[in-house]
Amino acid sequence: MTATTINTTSQNKFEKLKAEKDGLSVKAEIEKFATLGWEAMDETDRDHRLKWLGVFFRPVTPGKFMMRLRLPNGILNSSQMRVLAEVVQRYGDDGCADITTRQNFQLRGIRIEDLPEIFNRFREVELTSVQSGMDNVRNITGDPIAGLDASELYDTRELVEQIQAMITNNGVGNAEFSNLPRKFNIAITGGRDNSVHAEINDLAFVPAFIDGNFGFNILVGGFFSAKRCDAAIPLNAWVPPQDVVAVCRAVLEVYRDNGLRANRQKSRLMWLIDEWGLERFREEVELRLGKSLLPGAAYDEINWEKRDHIGVHKQKQSDLYYAGLHIPVGRLYAEDMFEIARLAEVYGTSEIRLTVEQNIVIPNISDARLASFFTESLLGKFKINPEPLTRALVSCTGAQFCNFALIETKNRALAMIKALESELEMTQPVRIHWTGCPNSCGQPQVADIGLMGTKARKNGKPVEGVDIYMGGKVGKDAHLGTCVTKGVPCEDLQPVLQELLVTHFGAKPKVLVNT
Repeated sequence: MTATTINTTSQNKFEKLKAEKDGLSVKAEIEKFATLGWEAMDETDRDHRLKWLGVFFRPVTPGKFMMRLRLPNGILNSSQMRVLAEVVQRYGDDGCADITTRQNFQLRGIRIEDLPEIFNRFREVELTSVQSGMDNVRNITGDPIAGLDASELYDTRELVEQIQAMITNNGVGNAEFSNLPRKFNIAITGGRDNSVHAEINDLAFVPAFIDGNFGFNILVGGFFSAKRCDAAIPLNAWVPPQDVVAVCRAVLEVYRDNGLRANRQKSRLMWLIDEWGLERFREEVELRLGKSLLPGAAYDEINWEKRDHIGVHKQKQSDLYYAGLHIPVGRLYAEDMFEIARLAEVYGTSEIRLTVEQNIVIPNISDARLASFFTESLLGKFKINPEPLTRALVSCTGAQFCNFALIETKNRALAMIKALESELEMTQPVRIHWTGCPNSCGQPQVADIGLMGTKARKNGKPVEGVDIYMGGKVGKDAHLGTCVTKGVPCEDLQPVLQELLVTHFGAKPKVLVNT
């Protein structure tokens, strides 16, 4: 069964719109859309099908679209970064780029009339945004220091590229995988510290050995949604590196052809696994694969605490270093992007990498160039040694640009952290994640302290608030946190966070000295 023969007779409106017209078909209509303008477009094309090309209508900023790239393993080069900078530069105050929690870029302020030129520029530098939204496989995450890390067990960059090529037909679009029941996340790591947050992906590969042979244990079913959040579970299967792409294809085919489509809230992979049971799901994958999967290794190799890759660190290549720059809540403007591209060229080999913590890594800086690198003024803004709370801060887009968000997140998160750091001495980084709504793009469930936007009440009136999550753990023994407090008004949040930091994370109030 292929994507074109799937039964989509459900009353689900999204299945109907997909049956009426494949999302990828709007690729041929970009020139027409640019001429028509956003207000004259067919609403279904504008609001939904454009997402198959990575273009998102945003009701909170009418006429100004968001554009999501595909950057497998979060890797790009300086030429590509300059093109992205030039794209957002034309939109003034509205133009910016956000690093996402999937090692990706989202560009803001995009106008529909500029899409033909933007897509042409992307092709010139081998960038693509195809199949980055709606019911498609999202950006494939991998180790941000793959190929640089002396302790890694396997350099997964090529595998990630191969998976991307298979899913998107080398970046031009692939109707075979453009009609999944819902979105689908894939991660693959060859390191020891779970830098990809494997447990929150629908399909993840983590390093493991069997009889001295390297391969990957397979995890399935991890996801966040407004209705349910689950950590991925072991499939009890192990694959050598050469079978990873084929396994991805087999899992996607099983999910595409059998995933639940009637209720959008029950359409992620874990719901299918619940209905079938893990054994049947594995058997169906093996049928598509054409062979049996070996049982999973008893232990995987995720045995380090999670690293954030901020700071300057030695690479496995002699006399080379990578520099992890902290990007506050992942937001960049055109001038920042031009400067990062310049630093990557002057000090490195033009390569730039993104992390799931919304930061940037510049690799391949020679020992002889480090002293000069440290003098660059950009490091005053994007620090290599930020304060502990700032260092571990993550935030989704928030209400400034996202119509799903119930609260503003990025600006509020920065102001809150600045206030807390002025009052507290921290002995360790504390991972505080903000997300504007239950869709959990900011991943509060993996944080030490997670803050999920909600509507609260104060003095009988509705106000912006948060539900507080605690206990999330990344790295080895990763698990999801749980909600501990509901409906805290944002205006009352600072003392609540201060108390949590003192009580649970060893923070101490600063002693103010009168001068």
